[in-house]
Amino acid sequence: MIKEIALKDLVPSRFISEKVEEIRSLTGGGKAINALSGGIDSSVVTLLGHKAIGNQLTTVFIENGLMREGEPEQVSGLFKKFGIDVVVVDARKEFFDALKGKTDPEEKREAITQTFYKNVFGRIVRESGARFLLQGTILTDVDETVAGIKRQHNVFEQLGIDPQEAFGYRIIEPLIQLRKDGVREVGRALGMPPELFKRIPFPGPALAARVIGEATPGRIEMVRKATTIVERLLKDTGAFQYMAILHEDRVTGMRDGKREFGHQIEIRCWDSTDARTASPTQLPFELLRKIADDITLNVPGVVSVTYNIATKPPSTIEAV
Repeated sequence: MIKEIALKDLVPSRFISEKVEEIRSLTGGGKAINALSGGIDSSVVTLLGHKAIGNQLTTVFIENGLMREGEPEQVSGLFKKFGIDVVVVDARKEFFDALKGKTDPEEKREAITQTFYKNVFGRIVRESGARFLLQGTILTDVDETVAGIKRQHNVFEQLGIDPQEAFGYRIIEPLIQLRKDGVREVGRALGMPPELFKRIPFPGPALAARVIGEATPGRIEMVRKATTIVERLLKDTGAFQYMAILHEDRVTGMRDGKREFGHQIEIRCWDSTDARTASPTQLPFELLRKIADDITLNVPGVVSVTYNIATKPPSTIEAV
């Protein structure tokens, strides 16, 4: 049973000191590695890990072809300011090969999990000689996985999976007692700039979690372009999270006076504190129209844009 540290009980400075000592104790002078996606969870783990063991920790960014536009350059540039060198590993072909033909959400998540932990990361760990993986699992990830709502790619021991046996290395999870609001406070205390600790959450399976159906390179590129527009236009709303989702069904539209059997994008924008529950943000209709116009003009093949107005529950923040 994981003992939750609620935001009201969190003392960030004490938490940081305890976790730094815990990481040092668990690694015991051995090499460790962590994957940085640029999200708040992996960013906090990166800073905690380097604070604890310095150059014993190697930080890598896996370029899986599923990230937002310009993500590898942006993330590695931000962490260089902290004196942390990020190794970018190109694994796009491996991930798209693993996703080929898969449409079921859980099959897609499992393909990404196996490709990340066993194939790509397993190879990097073997080459680096690392014995430990630091990762940013939080309590909400565990709750949703154990409850069967959706399999989070970074949850293992709670499902009876031994990472040492399955992948060949031990996993250390410094944030597993926290929810998203607590992680943000720890990030602030670690000296993160606002663009990091206030960054909206981003799913482990990345844009594959925002494509309903098969996540091909072309469909990922479509949702990537829509994501860029949505994040640009909603960044000042104060919402907890916002996203674009590409649906599988085609819909009838028209362009230049002719019928176009095109794609549809769903927009989701959420008010929440810890991701356990969420309500759709009441966005001005003019803003919604602006988003729709920009997407249909700039994302080839999209003829329909919708806005989700269901709460969580029964909806979930991500669609896949």
